[in-house]
Amino acid sequence: MAKKTSIELYNEALQDLKSESRKPIYFYCGEEEFFLAKMQEHVEELMPPEHKDFNLDIIYARDKTPEQVLGIARSYPMMADKRIVIVRDFLSLNISSYNQTGTGGGLDDFLPYFEQPNPNTLLVLFDSKKPSGRTKLGKAINSSKQAKLYEFQEVPDYRLPDWILEWVQDHYQQQIEPAAAQMLAQYVGSNLQLLSTEIDKVCTFVDTSESIKESHIKKVIGLYREYSVFELKDALIERNLENSLFIAEQMLQQSKADTGEIIRSVGFFYNMFSNIWQIRRLISQGNTKQQVKNSMGINNSWYFNKLWEDASYYRLNDMPVVFEALLDADRAAKGFTKMDPATILLLMIKRIIN
Repeated sequence: MAKKTSIELYNEALQDLKSESRKPIYFYCGEEEFFLAKMQEHVEELMPPEHKDFNLDIIYARDKTPEQVLGIARSYPMMADKRIVIVRDFLSLNISSYNQTGTGGGLDDFLPYFEQPNPNTLLVLFDSKKPSGRTKLGKAINSSKQAKLYEFQEVPDYRLPDWILEWVQDHYQQQIEPAAAQMLAQYVGSNLQLLSTEIDKVCTFVDTSESIKESHIKKVIGLYREYSVFELKDALIERNLENSLFIAEQMLQQSKADTGEIIRSVGFFYNMFSNIWQIRRLISQGNTKQQVKNSMGINNSWYFNKLWEDASYYRLNDMPVVFEALLDADRAAKGFTKMDPATILLLMIKRIIN
């Protein structure tokens, strides 16, 4: 079974937070700031607006010591059933404690609280890093029956279409076609905050009775032109050199040979060929199509079948040459050579196809 991604963990964490069996302590950490921000929003929503002034504390670790945070967590709510204490950048409390007191203390001060938390307080800790499992703190969080940790890592590029499909359905009650979800993911990239902004624009633009199509994506996010990286991708996958060069030249004319266009195109193709390489690698290990799909954790059959079809045009031993061409193009576009943007893109295409 494929390891859970942050998509599944977010849904699980949200359900856990809103359940009647909610823990008194949660630790949300990881690189994916989007999910951390969303979890904080949901935590804050647990407190009725009329009680927030006196019973919702949002603390930044740089401003407090562990002793001060614990004092707040152990205090009782005022004219309410619950108190919520949110601590941002929790692991920085070690540093703030030393800076403010010049003495010991630190995160280990929380160990007794993890065993006997205040039943009237929901303590929620946030940090970009996960506490080491070798530390007393890490061991306490993992072993405590009163605490639960969720780590949100960056969502893999190949899972972005799945996330878009779910987000559109859950938050806008609309349908988006798989091809449109793939286009949006490939054009915007893995920044979930930016993706959610673009989704909001598209869903506002498209009537709720209508499924979101590729044409809607192109119109709303500025892709409405005759040739784009998506047409180039189809020609490149089929190893059609003449058509690929023609489309690339049209793209360059439309963008006036913009360096940013080249860098975005290289990033797009790197993500695409990374998926192809993953499929070819798993096939070479004797995996069936279904096993490959399970290993990659792709739920959307349409998207996976498209990747599978694209991968059929390449062999595993083609990949080193492809990635070398992409790396050279990326370095060149970022100023490591004196080649102009048009030459960089056309040379990359020739190297990949040949």
